[in-house]
Amino acid sequence: METDTVIVGNGPSAMILSYILHGHIPFYSRNPPHPDALLDAKLTEAPNLLNADVGALTAHFAASRLSYSTQALPVNVLLDTLVRPSLDVDVSDCASNVEWRHMPEKAIPHLIFGNAPRPGGQWTEDPHGASWDIQTLSYAAMLSLPGYSFADHHRAVTGADLPPFTRPTRREIADYFEAYPAAVKIEDVFRDGEDVKGISRTDTGFYIKSHNLHCKRLVLASGIFSEILPPPAMLQPVLQTSSTPTMPLLVVGSGFSAADAIISAPAHQKILHVFRWSPGDRPSPLRGCHQHAYPEYAGVYRLMKRAALASRTEKKSQQPNARRGSSMPFLEYRQWDDIYEGLSNVEIVDVAMEGPAAEVTFRHENGSTFKRLVQGLVYAAGRRGTLAYLESELRTEVLDHDEANNDLAISGQTLRARALEDLQIAPDVYIIGSLTGDSLVRFAYGGCVVTAGRLIEHRDGDRGSRSPCSSAVSTRPPSSSLQAMNGMDGHHVYPVAEAGLTREDTLLSKVSTIPAPTNVQSWWKTVVHMWKDLTR
Repeated sequence: METDTVIVGNGPSAMILSYILHGHIPFYSRNPPHPDALLDAKLTEAPNLLNADVGALTAHFAASRLSYSTQALPVNVLLDTLVRPSLDVDVSDCASNVEWRHMPEKAIPHLIFGNAPRPGGQWTEDPHGASWDIQTLSYAAMLSLPGYSFADHHRAVTGADLPPFTRPTRREIADYFEAYPAAVKIEDVFRDGEDVKGISRTDTGFYIKSHNLHCKRLVLASGIFSEILPPPAMLQPVLQTSSTPTMPLLVVGSGFSAADAIISAPAHQKILHVFRWSPGDRPSPLRGCHQHAYPEYAGVYRLMKRAALASRTEKKSQQPNARRGSSMPFLEYRQWDDIYEGLSNVEIVDVAMEGPAAEVTFRHENGSTFKRLVQGLVYAAGRRGTLAYLESELRTEVLDHDEANNDLAISGQTLRARALEDLQIAPDVYIIGSLTGDSLVRFAYGGCVVTAGRLIEHRDGDRGSRSPCSSAVSTRPPSSSLQAMNGMDGHHVYPVAEAGLTREDTLLSKVSTIPAPTNVQSWWKTVVHMWKDLTR
């Protein structure tokens, strides 16, 4: 069996790429013109986005009066502002500047393999038993794919228009991604629930041993969230216990998955929450969640902050007032003082079974120890990606030689430097999606357009006619905002000061094409944001 291209991974980026490879080609549309007049003028002369000179088109972004992301790949910023030019300000009037023209002669034969049981990748999975009714961090428009938006899906399912700035539930997004391939007629290439293994290079392309399949080109879209970090051996016995409302559920983690477990727990479930607290160098991503936009996550962060501050006081009378500033509805609908106990910066040193429960021994930073009985465990310490499906020799090409022989956890930084040079990281091997370091769905378009253009060029024999995807890297200094919306809808990703390339714009520094404020306004807004961070 043989095909031109194989895509590994069945998440949103794979679906965007497949849509293009089915012959839907993006062109710049001037109805209405993009608010960046210079960008509009450049694209009017060369509207085919598959052939876009990204360096020339984005060269002025750093000096523009408009606010462009300084953290995502330039090509991802370019396509994001074209697909959703006014999204961050007025989603109801977000007319796209991209027209998708169906050109069947451009189609490329391909297959998509993903171990997720249905299209959507990790978006369709629930490893920690969190409620499917929890809302996503991103607005619906930020999660929409070409040709059939979430608003289209909502209208098809409910018969009603989607309200502006809707945060869909996890169930709604999973259902949307599952329905997407059939809605845009690309379902013929999906092989869901199938693991590919043993991919090696051949003289004519690649061989996939698990499926006895040959292909000419390979696209890696398996992401950086495919592998859940398992609990250490010491905590394995706790996994065998069953949670009960009268005994604390042990939750380990300081990110969104841990918060999801807390939010999803029954109203009277006792919770023992173990988390790292280091706001100076590795703050929880929950910190960037505003209490009005994301009240549930802001509420969990406040519980964590109170617990961390209380642990530093020696006398109970000096603990922060549990009700101070707790006007959030989330903090009022449960008796959190009775059911929640937060333990910051403690070490688990022993676990002993006590009937149906587990007795866990903790050690404080000062060396003192204490014990708690728990039943049930949610270990939400993070995820990683893997390239184990590549044979070692091919993995050596994709990674550097030293890393390829180790059990390397693939993160957003692993291939970021390579992605800044070119998304073709080895001959006929491309990366898209979060493997590039840009993990928001809204920033997946650019890499998919570039990769599709390369694949079509290869098929047409027109190699090397375009500049690399990152021929213009922004020189604007990185934003200092916390990345509340980074990662798979914000999950398991921390800011890394020494590697700003992986930090994306967030709630406090949104991507927008609305004119930037004056210098005085910008200075004042900066002071306000700094004050909010210090007092939060």
